[in-house]
Amino acid sequence: MIEHRGGSPTKSATAPRSVVALVDATSGVERKLVGAWLGDGGIAKEIGTDAPITQLDLDAGAIAGRLVGRRDDPLVVPIRVLWLPPERDGVRRMTFADLAMLTNPRKPHRLAQRKLVRESPDRYVILTGQPALLSELRANNPEAAALHAAGTTEPFARAILRAAVVALERAERSIIGDRYKVPRLVAEEILDSPDFLRKLELIADQIGADPQEVYRRAEKALNELVAAQSRLVSDLFTQAMRPVHASTWKVDTDESGLAALRALNRRYPLVFLPSHRSYVDAFVLGDVLARNDFPPTHVIGGANLRFWPLGPIARRTGTVFIRRSFGDDEIYKAVVGEYFAYLVAKRFNLEWYFEGGRTRTGKLRPPRYGLLNYLAAAVRADRVDDVMLVPVSITYERLNELGAIATEQSGGTKKPEGLTWMARYIRSQQHSAGHVYVRFGAPLSARDRLAAHGDPLTPPRVSIPLHHTDGAAEPIVDTDPETVERERKAVQRLAFEIAVGINRVTPITVNALATLALLGVDERALTLGEVRALLAPVLGYIEKRGLPSGELDALRDEQSLAVVLEQLSLAKVVTVYRGGLEPVYSIESGAHLEAAFYRNSAVHWFVNRAILELSILAAVDSGAPDQLRTGWDEALRLRDLLKFEFFFPDRAEFTAQITAEVLLIDPDWNSRSRRDTLGTDILAKLTASGFVMAHRVLRSFFDAQLVVAERLAARDPGVAVDRKEFLDECVSVGKQMLLQQRLHSPESVSTELFGSALKLAANHGLLTPVAGTSAKDRAEATARRTEFAERLRDIGARIAQAAALDPSNIPGATR
Repeated sequence: MIEHRGGSPTKSATAPRSVVALVDATSGVERKLVGAWLGDGGIAKEIGTDAPITQLDLDAGAIAGRLVGRRDDPLVVPIRVLWLPPERDGVRRMTFADLAMLTNPRKPHRLAQRKLVRESPDRYVILTGQPALLSELRANNPEAAALHAAGTTEPFARAILRAAVVALERAERSIIGDRYKVPRLVAEEILDSPDFLRKLELIADQIGADPQEVYRRAEKALNELVAAQSRLVSDLFTQAMRPVHASTWKVDTDESGLAALRALNRRYPLVFLPSHRSYVDAFVLGDVLARNDFPPTHVIGGANLRFWPLGPIARRTGTVFIRRSFGDDEIYKAVVGEYFAYLVAKRFNLEWYFEGGRTRTGKLRPPRYGLLNYLAAAVRADRVDDVMLVPVSITYERLNELGAIATEQSGGTKKPEGLTWMARYIRSQQHSAGHVYVRFGAPLSARDRLAAHGDPLTPPRVSIPLHHTDGAAEPIVDTDPETVERERKAVQRLAFEIAVGINRVTPITVNALATLALLGVDERALTLGEVRALLAPVLGYIEKRGLPSGELDALRDEQSLAVVLEQLSLAKVVTVYRGGLEPVYSIESGAHLEAAFYRNSAVHWFVNRAILELSILAAVDSGAPDQLRTGWDEALRLRDLLKFEFFFPDRAEFTAQITAEVLLIDPDWNSRSRRDTLGTDILAKLTASGFVMAHRVLRSFFDAQLVVAERLAARDPGVAVDRKEFLDECVSVGKQMLLQQRLHSPESVSTELFGSALKLAANHGLLTPVAGTSAKDRAEATARRTEFAERLRDIGARIAQAAALDPSNIPGATR
């Protein structure tokens, strides 16, 4: 028996006088099945009329010749046969066994179709898309209909074809699930858009190029971008990769908010913005979303991963390979912007890593704004009602690719992606790496948040001179500087909000705390009991604040803690010496960058505590009569020095957060009245709290800043700084300073940290070359650089004070 499922026609006061069935058939078998269903009164039973039915192929030529010119108003119904895979373990899906049989269960060949009709009638469905009257199709496509009225039928025919395909795709998803939502005819629809064609004409005028050449380049760029998704490849790729990762990690997902997110997705497109720590982020997140029946995301990836065979496979599973730099290619920019706007307008979900690349330090990198700008442009132009931005934290207990990341940080060359790289990657996943935590932050309305951050949300006004004879006239685009600046700041603030959303749900893992403990003891090995005693007050602090965490109970008893440290030893991050009275643990020689990576995944939770500690020490050391004011001033200065490393709120909220940290140490602090002893009083409480964070959390960042500051102070301020050459110099000199024990850990010798420190120096006006040859100007510039370095040396000395107060650095205190 043939089953029918699909959309129901819109009820109207007047039944349609005629029906046009647009049949999407690929074989005689499918045509026969559809014909039999029509002959059995399939459509007539649905719409309650005996109106005559005309069958047309779902083809632009047939539609142009036999439908668009009709003067009556037929009901247009798209129809196709939907073939289903066999049911396996309660789920209809494809397997590699199907591939071995040289057939695709979703698109069986003609002989397989005949067999299914005879033997497996449950494997096919006659599917109808949502019907529409021809007059409704004209109303929905006014520009194409206008061209038809002027004698050009092809645009309207193609518009009807696309509408039919979309209707059938929607009907299919009601049967096979949202995870199989894939776009069709994307390039064709974009290239048929009158607005986009006008934009290309505008670009042709701007760059002085032939409009046909601009169109050709746009078509090429679009075909390069568009993800040609395949349900077959998606199913098989997921089945191939899932066992690889299942043997490596146990995925821990907080699914409490996913139902609400799915409901939101029925109204708005979702843009998933995950933290980026590993190449496997997309696989992990994609699997979580597929298991929860989310539509597939279009993952924006770098063109460096477009090698065979990964590239062709990835494109067919939804990856959009985009150039890392567009330069001044206005055509490519326009194509990317239009493709983004198209995807969100059609409510396809997107995913990209707004940091621009994998973190080399373990913490979030500063955001890149390019793709967010395209998204904001689509919202401003009202191409979409709204887009919901979803911060996602993906946190690994252990990563098998950390060795390569550490090598890149210390000045090594990144190995290019390719077949050899892919083989190494798959081989590296054979080792168990514990949990991977996937957490979803609260979704952000792009429209609401942009408006809240001052974006005027108005599209640019463009005046295109359609008629000019001298060739000198150019299109005029409203680029009011004030508006552009407001838009720029709004996008930056939105990116900041996304980063905060990611950090807010990032859990503290057992390895983050274990490495936090061992990195802060000045190259000393600790017994199991010492590690446990060191972590006990930190665990209490985490519990008091209610911070998100992994399975931290494993750190509370020595047996479980020993397992954690042994796993880190197997990963060559921790070394264990067993030749004495009891095992002792320390960071593996040469593995400080890897250890710091794990620690830094949670370091943002302890930054305010570390700033508070240094501010208290500054207040006490100053001898000032108002220790409270001195402490606050120091906290704000430290916040300014760290603003390129961490995501701080505005001053008012930052002040409230620091106050909350003070109250955790001294609940009676607000009742103390003597401003000259407040620093001394809180220092005593801090020492009694059982742990100090400043040297564990901030030392590596300030040490890296010191290297940059000293190298700047030693340079001629009249010569511009070449970034790559300067960073190479910092790595070389940093290694020397490490050998001289002027730096406290190899984790400070990091191109990533040096790069952030260089941005800080630029923000302080220390990179601008001195113009002219004035000795006074050069001396003043050098003095400012020297003062910057001296300030960092003072902070380093204060961090050493904090380290001396930490019980873990006092012999016998943590036993």
